Amino acid sequence: MDVFQMMGRHDHEQVVFCHEPEFGLKAIIAIHNTTLGPSLGGCRFYPYQNDEEGLYDVLRLSRGMTYKASIAGLNLGGGKAIIFGNPDTDKSEFLFRAFGRFVDGLGGRYITAEDVNTTVREMEWVRMETQYVTGISRALGGSGDPSPVTAFGVFVGIKAARKTKAGTEDLSGIKVAVQGVGHVGYNLCRYFHDAGVELYVSDINQERVERVVNEFDAKAVNGNEIHALDVDVFAPCALGAVLNDETIPEIKASIIGGAANNQLATSKEHGASLLKRNILYAPDYAINSGGLINVANELEGYNRERAFKQAEGIYDTLMEIFKMSVEEGIPTNQASDRLAEYRIQNVAKSKSFYTNSPRRVFKRR
Repeated sequence: MDVFQMMGRHDHEQVVFCHEPEFGLKAIIAIHNTTLGPSLGGCRFYPYQNDEEGLYDVLRLSRGMTYKASIAGLNLGGGKAIIFGNPDTDKSEFLFRAFGRFVDGLGGRYITAEDVNTTVREMEWVRMETQYVTGISRALGGSGDPSPVTAFGVFVGIKAARKTKAGTEDLSGIKVAVQGVGHVGYNLCRYFHDAGVELYVSDINQERVERVVNEFDAKAVNGNEIHALDVDVFAPCALGAVLNDETIPEIKASIIGGAANNQLATSKEHGASLLKRNILYAPDYAINSGGLINVANELEGYNRERAFKQAEGIYDTLMEIFKMSVEEGIPTNQASDRLAEYRIQNVAKSKSFYTNSPRRVFKRR
């Protein structure tokens, strides 16, 4: 495993390996780019098979956060952290406090938050050791669970896609398949139900499925089949790489937009495949940026109304992406990348003008 080669592939600035054997902490923090500001991204707790798998994931995720922050108009860079371990058996206050000390040692270059298999409670443990943490409870001045804002952003993003595809924002009567009904997926289903959508859902957790079926009159579907349903919208809200060589030819939906990260198995090939099949894809890091917008608000003093208002901007961002895609004949994910990179490059130029120390700029490879 050549760490520097892996970092250089996408121009990462810094990777920190964290080890505190007394409390079982084994973690990696990746900082991708801090042109726009300090890096912010969640901490994921996951039983990776080996070190290389974990490093690959944290590098991929931190790079995505750079683009997400940029396209959302935030003055933040991209970072991410992973902790190796079984989330059901290996968590403890002291493990997270040890992780917090490593975060604190970076002096604000990386700000952490909750992510897959981490919670508000655990971020509060981290907060005992560092101020560089978001996603804490509202009782302590934080934002609490960011999933309602993430779901709202996805919902308004789907309305933008519907406007582009059908000339109307009205969602009543359309069919939507939601893959994954965890915190974000559940809240998204609530928005869809209130809008009069006919819902189809799947999840590896049957209790989650039953909850949505009972509360929102949804229909349960086998997880291996949900992407291929004859629906208007497919909303991936589970794990990534769901849009691949096997699934894309089976998709009948004319719109794809959901909360999952890294939905395209390969950015170049599969973005082009969706364009060729006339499927309007809302790039994942653009449509699901509501969660980042929410926790970023904590840095200035959390205001929930302001967070939702900022998340409404996802609609306009996607309309700009869709317009560029049509005008230039390029996949929507490529258009989104260009807009994100344009902002980063111009901020870098602005900074170098005043400091006379040009900063490198980059493009997704």
